[in-house]
Amino acid sequence: MIARALLIGACGVAVPCSAALAQGRPSTDVWMVALEGRGVPRVGRAENLTRRIGYDNQPSFTPDGGALLYTVIEGDGPSDIWRLDLATRDRTNVTQSAVESEYSATPMPDGVHFSTVRVEADSAQRLWRFSLRGDEAPALLIEKIQPVGYHVWASDVMLGLFVLGAPLGAPGGAPATLQLADVRTGTGEVVARDIGRALQRIPHRNAISYLQQGKDGAWITALDLPTGRSTPIAKSPDGSDYHVWTPDGVLLAGSGSRLLAWVDGRWDVVADLAVDGVRAISRLALSPSGDRLAFVAEDRATP
Repeated sequence: MIARALLIGACGVAVPCSAALAQGRPSTDVWMVALEGRGVPRVGRAENLTRRIGYDNQPSFTPDGGALLYTVIEGDGPSDIWRLDLATRDRTNVTQSAVESEYSATPMPDGVHFSTVRVEADSAQRLWRFSLRGDEAPALLIEKIQPVGYHVWASDVMLGLFVLGAPLGAPGGAPATLQLADVRTGTGEVVARDIGRALQRIPHRNAISYLQQGKDGAWITALDLPTGRSTPIAKSPDGSDYHVWTPDGVLLAGSGSRLLAWVDGRWDVVADLAVDGVRAISRLALSPSGDRLAFVAEDRATP
């Protein structure tokens, strides 16, 4: 996500995203492919859903799978969460914040709200709750833990939080941490350090996965919630910061224009989407039924 004063990860440098785009950094679009079959899926043709110059990023599917929530930055304004209806392709600005910025919208387990990292007027980065129907005022979820960058719901009340450390490139700074937080108490516990931005729930397990940075590279790692034990699963592919799990438990990642699956201890290419104009795949999001994959890629029109 991006703070107004500090950008971490989305455009890749520690400057506001609007400034980064103005300096010629790539803009991004949200794409989608259909997935078919059990186990390692067959991948359909890629469709660019947003197709514009600017920042469209961080997609997630609504609980019914009928729409996408994603982050939009237009001009020099704050970021907002937008909703894209996948049947009609109608787009709606959901948060419409005049001052605050919202990132990384994530449907909540209750099915009627989504959580989002909000950069508040004083630059605090905390987790907030919004109604999917737009019929409630936003509410602060966790008051004391900040600055939050990314998050995943581990259960109805437990969250995995990527909590920012020092700015990227700062020598000797504190690393980003993975914290397990309880929304009932508002407290959290650090369970890993020097992690990447990817956080996912692992299907059929009481566990989440995250990206653990180390001397030998980044490893997709499982955190077992009952025991607190972390176990490496797979070394992340070159150029890949994100991963997702299919309902069948297949681990998918993106690298360049390719979608990869972890099969028998190695990464296999399941699709190369370069033919559809895809390059530099980053964020990934799977529909609740596992039949569609949304992802972020660089805008082809960006020089």
